[in-house]
Order: sequence, then structure tokens, then C-alpha cells
Amino acid sequence: MRIDKYLWAIRVFKTRALAADACKGGRVKIDEVSVKPSRIIKEGDTLVVRKGPVYYSYLVLQKTERRLPAKEVPLYAQDCTSEEELAKLQQPRESIVIYRQKGTGRPTKRERRQLDKIRGFNE
Repeated sequence: MRIDKYLWAIRVFKTRALAADACKGGRVKIDEVSVKPSRIIKEGDTLVVRKGPVYYSYLVLQKTERRLPAKEVPLYAQDCTSEEELAKLQQPRESIVIYRQKGTGRPTKRERRQLDKIRGFNE
């Protein structure tokens, strides 16, 4: 069975095209080697899929030719993702967002300089 079809079937990706694009982009690995979408998988393979900042690990238990209901996925693939990787989803994004009250208008030149100082743009 092709790896892109398998990732789609076990609901890692919403469409098979997204699964194929992830393979082409080097975000899917077997034994730490990037794979093509046409790579044939076998039972016992460990797949590592990068989605955003997280590396998900799956162990292939069985192959399937059809997209599975969510309840049946654990029969075909075991999620081996570590707790440290899943914790990355809970970390806040590093960005400075400054909110202004509605109706206050554009910042004055003085306020703009203060905002730039906070953001580190004053150099």
C-alpha cells in the first residue's frame, strides 16, 4: 500500500493530495529517511510525520485500502507520539501583539515610538 494513501486512510491528513504534498515536501519519514508518496509500506514500519512544530509517530499495525472511521483507526495504526512533542501544541506562540481600544484612532508619533521600543525596532 502507498504511504500517501495510508496516511489519508488513517486520518493523519484530510485529503490524499495533502498527504502526497507532505511526502514530496520531506515531512514524512520512515527510518529517518524522507519518502516519496509512492513508497510502499509494510506492517511494523514506524512513520514520522511533521505537522507544524510537532513530529507525530505512528506504528503500522495493518494495511487498509479504504478511509477508516475514527473509531477504527487504533486497529490499523498505533500513535507513538511522545508527550514532549504533544506539549508543543500547548505552548504559546512567541509574538508580541499590542491591542488598541476601538475608536482611539491611529497611534501618535510618540505612541508609535513607544510601540517600536517595546517590539525592539528602535535600532
